Amino acid sequence: MESWTWQGPKWRVELSRESLTIVTQSETHHFDVSQASQIQIVRKWLRFRLLQNDAIVVTLRGLSSSDAAQLSARLCYLSLLPSLNDAVRRRSTAETFLIEHQRSAGWITTEEVESTLSHLTSTFSIETFRNGGCEPLLTDEELESIRYSPATFLHRVQILNDEFMAKELEERRDFFNKIERTPLSEEQSRAVISFDNRVQLLAAAGSGKTSVMVARAAYAVATGLVEPDRILLLAFNRAAAEELHHRITSRFEAAGISSEGVKATTFHSFGLEVIGRASGKKPRISEWLELGKELNLILAIVDQLRDESSQFRYSWDLYRLLFANAATKIVSDEPDGYNSKTGISGYRTCSGNLVRSEGERMIADFLFFNGVKFEYERSFEADVADSTHSQYHPDFYYPDADVWHEHWALNRDGHAPAEFKGYERDMEWKRSLHKLSGTKFVESTFGEVMFGDGLQNLQSELEGYGIEFDWNPDRPTTDPWVRPTKHTDLARLVRTFMSHVKSNSFDAEIIDARLQDELSESEGFRTRLFLSLYWPIHDEWQRRMTQDGVVDFEDMLINAAEILEEDPAQSSYQLVLVDEFQDSSQARARFVRSLLQKPGRYLLAVGDDWQSINRFAGADVSVMKEFDKWFGTGPSLALTTTFRCSQEICDVARTFVSKNPAQLEKSMQSSHGVIGRPVTVILTDDETKTIEDILRRLKSELHVGSDSSGMNVDVSVDILGRYHLQREVVPMNVPKGLTVAFRTIHGSKGLEADFVIVVGLATGTYGFPTNITDDPVMDLAMPAPESFPHAEERRLLYVALTRARSGVFLVAPLLQLSPFVIELMNQSNVAFETANGRVVTICPACRRGTLRELHGPYDPFLGCTRFPACRYKGRVSCPDCGTGILVRRSGKYGEFIGCSSYPGCRHTSKFRMQ
Repeated sequence: MESWTWQGPKWRVELSRESLTIVTQSETHHFDVSQASQIQIVRKWLRFRLLQNDAIVVTLRGLSSSDAAQLSARLCYLSLLPSLNDAVRRRSTAETFLIEHQRSAGWITTEEVESTLSHLTSTFSIETFRNGGCEPLLTDEELESIRYSPATFLHRVQILNDEFMAKELEERRDFFNKIERTPLSEEQSRAVISFDNRVQLLAAAGSGKTSVMVARAAYAVATGLVEPDRILLLAFNRAAAEELHHRITSRFEAAGISSEGVKATTFHSFGLEVIGRASGKKPRISEWLELGKELNLILAIVDQLRDESSQFRYSWDLYRLLFANAATKIVSDEPDGYNSKTGISGYRTCSGNLVRSEGERMIADFLFFNGVKFEYERSFEADVADSTHSQYHPDFYYPDADVWHEHWALNRDGHAPAEFKGYERDMEWKRSLHKLSGTKFVESTFGEVMFGDGLQNLQSELEGYGIEFDWNPDRPTTDPWVRPTKHTDLARLVRTFMSHVKSNSFDAEIIDARLQDELSESEGFRTRLFLSLYWPIHDEWQRRMTQDGVVDFEDMLINAAEILEEDPAQSSYQLVLVDEFQDSSQARARFVRSLLQKPGRYLLAVGDDWQSINRFAGADVSVMKEFDKWFGTGPSLALTTTFRCSQEICDVARTFVSKNPAQLEKSMQSSHGVIGRPVTVILTDDETKTIEDILRRLKSELHVGSDSSGMNVDVSVDILGRYHLQREVVPMNVPKGLTVAFRTIHGSKGLEADFVIVVGLATGTYGFPTNITDDPVMDLAMPAPESFPHAEERRLLYVALTRARSGVFLVAPLLQLSPFVIELMNQSNVAFETANGRVVTICPACRRGTLRELHGPYDPFLGCTRFPACRYKGRVSCPDCGTGILVRRSGKYGEFIGCSSYPGCRHTSKFRMQ
């Protein structure tokens, strides 16, 4: 055993790798390795001393400086030896782990890596030894151990996994070629071989995700990783579960692998099974939910509560008619009406008045449904115009009581928006006029009406002046363009809110706390009004479930998850594969996590956040984005090659959906490898006729009817609409050789066709994107609400685009164009045309509308289809010469349009006064 000795006249120091001994004339001191860190050598005056915890043990008379340096270095080495030995052991353990895996040639999982890494942490580096002067004492093994970092280990793991991947791709080529009807791509095969504990697979539309799920299950059995009866595949509906079961059975059999015991089922069916096995009594899902009639149940509960409580009835109608689609910001850039007499744009109201702001619209509609007579912006009774003010027109006047009313654009803090220069000074001027004139005057503010009790206060003040209020929610609107929210739409919002509340295990106390903590412009009276409706509905829903001895989906999943969390032994499944993971709710995510509590469990979650379109059913896209937080660390893989769409469709769809920066980034390529027919936007006044024209065009362009062998070959065309009511646009007669079907876009999920025609791409509440899905009260029920405008509607159009194999036609109205269509028309690889061949130009001012030729009292001009929101006007170029502009002229036969370059250009066209 190596040792060192230093000595002087009256002392001796003996040092080895195990101990330190100090001998003096009077005594001997022994220190083992664990005590070495207590010993240090210091120099005082011209002598060196050994100290133990700052107390002198011996003065080393006669010790030279060089010997002192050697002793100090070896003391440092001895003090670090325990940690150094640990480093050697840790490196040895890690290397042994890697060698064993190299011999067994298996995939190294994240669980195994993290377990090993937990023992690789080091509190010192080579600098520690260098500073102590003992670096030269280190053996080669000790040096390697010190330098052996987590990064070194992870690099070695990556090398081994890469080698294993290459080996498996080569040796199991026959397996990957035959496990599905068509050979798996290398991308798909890699996803199968990457057999880690937690894998999220991002699958582009049409990329063969089901093939990967089937192949992974077969691979697990074929390699002996997992027994068949310990494999569970979870789907979101019965049809998908049955398809998985069929594919597992048939493909395992074709590969000569036993599928006996492999379970493919729905979340709901398996959750019921877990509860039944644990409690001895399997629960039953409510028939309302099984039949997809939960909205009917909500409406039945609402009818009951309306009958039982006049206050509930009033609150329901108040929210539905006034607040459901109300803007929660003072400034809005989308007025929807125009007064041709005054040239003023504004906001349509139920009474037929055109008002200047969202706040005034709410006041006007509140007065309308209460039967209160009013005049909008009537001239003040006195002429008050001066050098700095025009004549005063208060917002509302009530002739039955001679009362004037101003509605101020003030936020909850009592201030006007910063861009309203001089607004508060004008307020004081107007107030002073009423005071000087002695008029009866009432006030309201946007902040009070939207976030406080402003409407009730207004009613109380007006009633104090003798004005009668007669609330009638069924009062027919005067403006046919104004369509109040339907009972069904509000019921749908309630049900969506309920799905997320239950899925997140929120109660009234938690929701109220979120309301207090997460201050936003959606809060206040509007939100509390909604909650006053929601909780009675929620409680009655629960009461009916209990009375009927049934459960709903969310409660069932939470119950099943709780059972597994309390007793992990209830789950014997080792490999869990989840389909359509983007549709996971918080409850489903918790349920899946409860299946994976034991070590050695494997999860493959397959989905596409770009196709998350079921928020109304409780889906929460944040589950995908926070995969690691839910389930633990693991690789995120991607299937980027679609076997369905052309590259043109891929490029358009990917660019469109990726405008939302919150979407997970991935590429998307077509396996066809060639550029196909461009995505085409067609603007029209007649959707049905345009669809007929498209079908005739396809009939003439394509070889349909039969192939060279005489077999019938039909081309499939899906007409996709945002709503069921758009079914009526489907033509009665379809050309032979084409099979045409109408589907909602939600209903088309998972399906495909040769060609897709998307209809209903307009603006408005029932346009596309719809405004209904964006109610800000949903933020209270969602852990991570989405901030990007129309995020889910954007994904919905992505789904529609990617149903097509060969081509997509987007049919949109000439007026009130969907902003999605305008955005797509700005893409260079999107073609657009009009049904009558007219040229279409995007408005240069707003870039959200298109220009159309309009004829007024003067020369023709180009106006934006978003008028009155956009007031752009431009000159109309002559279509013949291109250098002149069109002007209004008179001739012996009346008014006509001619070119300003006449007589050089003799273009004429008919004048159409609009």
